[in-house]
Amino acid sequence: MHEQEQAVQLRKTRSLATGLLVAMAVLFVISRSLMPRYPYLSFVAAFAEAAMVGALADWFAVTALFRHPLGLPIPHTAIIPRNKNRIGDSLSDFLEHNFITQEIIRAELRPIDFAGAAAAWLAQPQNSKAISRQVVRSVPTLLRVIEDEDVRLFMQNRLAAAMQHTKFAPVAAEILSVLVASNRHQAFFNHLIEVAARALEHNKDYIRWKIHENSPRWLPKAIDEKLYHRLLDALQSTLDEMREEDSEWRMRFQKMVDDFIHQLRTSPEYEEKLDAILSEVLGHPLARDYMLQIWHDVKARLEADIASPESHLAAKLDQGFRSIGNELLGDARVQRKLNQWIRVFATETIVARREMIADLVSRVIRNWDADTMSRKLELHVGKDLQYIRINGTLVGGLVGLVLHTISRFL
Repeated sequence: MHEQEQAVQLRKTRSLATGLLVAMAVLFVISRSLMPRYPYLSFVAAFAEAAMVGALADWFAVTALFRHPLGLPIPHTAIIPRNKNRIGDSLSDFLEHNFITQEIIRAELRPIDFAGAAAAWLAQPQNSKAISRQVVRSVPTLLRVIEDEDVRLFMQNRLAAAMQHTKFAPVAAEILSVLVASNRHQAFFNHLIEVAARALEHNKDYIRWKIHENSPRWLPKAIDEKLYHRLLDALQSTLDEMREEDSEWRMRFQKMVDDFIHQLRTSPEYEEKLDAILSEVLGHPLARDYMLQIWHDVKARLEADIASPESHLAAKLDQGFRSIGNELLGDARVQRKLNQWIRVFATETIVARREMIADLVSRVIRNWDADTMSRKLELHVGKDLQYIRINGTLVGGLVGLVLHTISRFL
């Protein structure tokens, strides 16, 4: 309830209680003045007199809680302002040990279906779309906060850390073993032969020129030509021999590949060489620039997608949130587990911080001044206390009437 409304109700009940006291005083004066003519008015006078005593006693008691009655510093009055800090400490201690307990928090959370409510909410298209758009709208702010150099260092450090815990030589050995098992290395060998054959075919003039250039000037050119043709024939013959399926060249290549795979699997030297090569590659300025370029491309694509009314990221998030909601709605077992986890987590979290919560109550009350403390409490309970005054007036009057009646018959 708003404080203004509380203040209005307090004024109304206070006016009623005070008005009743004034009415009893008027009734007492009138009945006492007419008693000589009408003796039976003694009963009315006794009622009014006792009612005034009860009303004044309760007025004093109620007022003494919040202030000094009539501004007089009477002992044991203005109880709340004088004991503000002690009340705050007692209230926080009471809250900590009687409300924030495992049993109470667990019992309060037990009927709540957190997972079901969240799933039903997410399953609604307007809700999943709203939350996905909200998430997407926060991405540009996040991108502006992130420094490009920090991203580059993060990527580089993550790659370096991953390489420290990864043995690349055995991995390379396994890859080569798979290729060898499928005879891919022989296809590679054939490719090398064809590359060499094409290079020889396209560079015949250059080979002839190099032979003429490096032969003595006194040597006849016919001999150079013969040497040139013999060299070409020897090279072509070697290439033809290498093409044969059971040639010695193929067997040498096979042995070389097998030895290389074995070295990759067993030799620490190869692992060190690979690590050194990869570290050098990652530390090279081109690699650093490439990582920055990757980040710039990713950021630009994200910003362009987010700016678009048909954002793919928002659509994917929307679909994901809705799918989670629908899946969770249809799986009661998962709902039970989630609810149990949420209850345990919430209970443990709240109870573990109950001293902090209780201390907050105590600190807030300590920071209030005495008048603020009295005013807030009076607004909350003052209306009921005014009814105590009203009840005291009536009960006191009835008690006085009973005692007067008894005294008349004694």
